[in-house]
Amino acid sequence: MGIMSTQGFAVPELLWDVTDLASRLGDSSLKIVDVRAGEDYAMGHVPGALHFSVYGVNTFDTDEAPLKSFTRMWAFLLGLRGITIDDTIVVYDDISGMSAARAFWFLEYLGHGDVHLLDGGFNAWRDSGQPVMRDAEAPKASAFKFEAVRESVATYQDMLDAIDSPEKVILDTRSEKEWLGIDKRAARGGTIPSAVHLDWENHLTASGKLKSADELQAMFDARGVTADKEVLAFCNTGYRSAHAYLVLRMLGYSRVRNYVGSWQEWGNRASCPVVVPES
Repeated sequence: MGIMSTQGFAVPELLWDVTDLASRLGDSSLKIVDVRAGEDYAMGHVPGALHFSVYGVNTFDTDEAPLKSFTRMWAFLLGLRGITIDDTIVVYDDISGMSAARAFWFLEYLGHGDVHLLDGGFNAWRDSGQPVMRDAEAPKASAFKFEAVRESVATYQDMLDAIDSPEKVILDTRSEKEWLGIDKRAARGGTIPSAVHLDWENHLTASGKLKSADELQAMFDARGVTADKEVLAFCNTGYRSAHAYLVLRMLGYSRVRNYVGSWQEWGNRASCPVVVPES
């Protein structure tokens, strides 16, 4: 069984709605981070939001040295935008999307303890009649001091150790065609042995907000993704799996990892075993 609270989600403070964010506009300790493409940000954004397009900032080698280099690069990029470890941070996408979830996950991986996602993203903000602006100021760069939380990230070695482990579950968050090896985005198609499948898009309502805690919990429970196990999520490049990380954190799961190299590493690394499900 999952962990529920009277608010639905066990950790509801990770998700802010439009009213929460509107009430904090102008707060000097708040940094709002828009992770959409630059042209979308330029056409209109939440007042005071900083721009940091995270899509494409990836690593497909999770050996120790390249993973450390990638981690330092992310911290440097955050610092360039004036974001510090002491800020309250709210990230948003067009919807409650995978890029915002990837930013959320990375900030937690870097040891940040006060990061949140805007539910419904910019679309919800705009559609509720909140103010939108096009002006922006250049941020003042600062050092983003971090302590990486190793337990939040998975490497290919961690995934190998999780195969067929009764205490762990591997969660494939990609599309059904990728899971079945029909949509092959690396040298090999298929999935990781013993993985269970739940397409990340099932987390969202038609309007792009997160479904209720009960709905989400039921989907994970049906696949054996329960809070008593360590969950290691993957996709193709670590964005959709970051969305699963966020949702499971909100449901109160205490042991969740995002495999940041995901299928682009696994499917191209010949030593990693692959299976092709029949259905």
